[in-house]
Amino acid sequence: MRRFGSAAAVFGGLLLAVAGVAPALAHEHPSGITDLVTPAVVRIEATAHVDITLLDHIGELVHVERSYEVPIGSGTGTVINPDGGMVTLTRVVENDRDVRVYAANKIFAEHHKVKIPADFERHKLKDDLLNHHLQECYPPKQPTATCIIDVTTEIKVFPNISPADKEGFKAEIVRAGDKPDSPAVLRPVGRADGSAGLPTAPLAAEVPTKEGSPVAIAGFTGRPAANLPETVDIAHLRAGGAGEGGRQFKDPENKVNEPEKLGALVDKGLLGGPVIEDKKGEIVGLLLGGGKDARVIGVREVTKALAEADVAPARGPIDAAFEQALTRFHTHYYGDAVPAFQRVLDLYPGHTVAAAHLKTSQAKRGTVEDKGTQRAAASTDAPGGAPLWPFLVGGGLLVLLVLAAAILLWRRRLSDPEPEPSLPADTLPPIPPPSVNPPPTQARSVFDEQVDSTIVVGRSFPALPKISSTSPGQPVLVARDPGSSTAPDPRPTETTVQKYCTGCGMRLGPAHSFCAYCGQPAKT
Repeated sequence: MRRFGSAAAVFGGLLLAVAGVAPALAHEHPSGITDLVTPAVVRIEATAHVDITLLDHIGELVHVERSYEVPIGSGTGTVINPDGGMVTLTRVVENDRDVRVYAANKIFAEHHKVKIPADFERHKLKDDLLNHHLQECYPPKQPTATCIIDVTTEIKVFPNISPADKEGFKAEIVRAGDKPDSPAVLRPVGRADGSAGLPTAPLAAEVPTKEGSPVAIAGFTGRPAANLPETVDIAHLRAGGAGEGGRQFKDPENKVNEPEKLGALVDKGLLGGPVIEDKKGEIVGLLLGGGKDARVIGVREVTKALAEADVAPARGPIDAAFEQALTRFHTHYYGDAVPAFQRVLDLYPGHTVAAAHLKTSQAKRGTVEDKGTQRAAASTDAPGGAPLWPFLVGGGLLVLLVLAAAILLWRRRLSDPEPEPSLPADTLPPIPPPSVNPPPTQARSVFDEQVDSTIVVGRSFPALPKISSTSPGQPVLVARDPGSSTAPDPRPTETTVQKYCTGCGMRLGPAHSFCAYCGQPAKT
């Protein structure tokens, strides 16, 4: 089985290598990595609350009061700061339609029972008196106005949490763009979401310029609910700069009309939704368009709007914990991912993505899909997978033995006497010369050499003196005066004979029968 797994891994690596060197065979598909962004995606609904009072004085003076909720826009936004700073498009929270006209048409039609469309256009009536009162009701306010109108804008944000927040929380516009498709910056008001704040999404540095760069689109088609999670779809960017109109979309294989597909999603509620880069999962722009067209406004315009609104993009503690959990989850270490996702839910209980991944991790923990379990099994089955403690114990014993040996050697050196220091050669006492008359030794027979013989190796002896003879066949050792002439004296004189040992050359006395040095018998 292991050989089969290794072969499959090698085969898979070869397939990846072929795919890498042959990009012309197929275009790059999105990997669907959107987990870093979708927790920060929110639903935004902007509504104008209009309080209008109609002063009807055609007959008796009557004050007619009405209140209307007029939709301004709706779409998707993204939280980019733990404090709740959000980005979306301006036309999600503002429009050029005058809600006061809508309220005037509405109240006139209801009170005077006339047919006036409930829209934002100014209309005329056939009845001159009613028409005059209607025109006086339209803004701007005049001294003769027949209507008093008060408008307040309310922006509600519905976060991506579970269970769903049906009430949402209010937000205000910090900075709106000068065009409907310009980025707008919002911030929450009147609500605290705990010390950890809100989940945020990371912003990229720039929009990919490569033709066919894969991206993902995320957003809500309505208020988040258990049966209405976030919508995520894939797309591809065209090459080139974005320009004022935004970057266009195009399928490299022309199998899908991506502008039309994404335009329909814009109309359903993904207007202003994040466009997510495929590799790092960062936001590269916001979705705009509608109908049969869709484009993306670049992240540079987004960061510029944030700077003008003095709202800094930042990541919070929820995001740090979530990224650690995602790393374990996407690398298939499900056992390690369980406590990591639980930590995220402790910081932000409604985190939908963390809750979903936690459920998956718990189901796969300890199974064959869990790499943590595979690693533990491999370390147990491996030859070197024995417990570490025997090696530690053996190493400790070895250290103790070395220390004991060192202590014994040290004690032995302390017990041994110190050697006498050697003297220099010039300080050694001189060796006395051999005595002229050495102490007598016990005479021994020549035959005792085999019993107690002494062997002298490498001894140098003085040269033997000159041998003379007084009688034929009788050798005599004669000593001469060093100062005398070496020539023989022809005159017969009385000569003093000095005997020497014929073995070693030692001087012999007259009464010596043996050499006192080597024991050689003296010859007479």
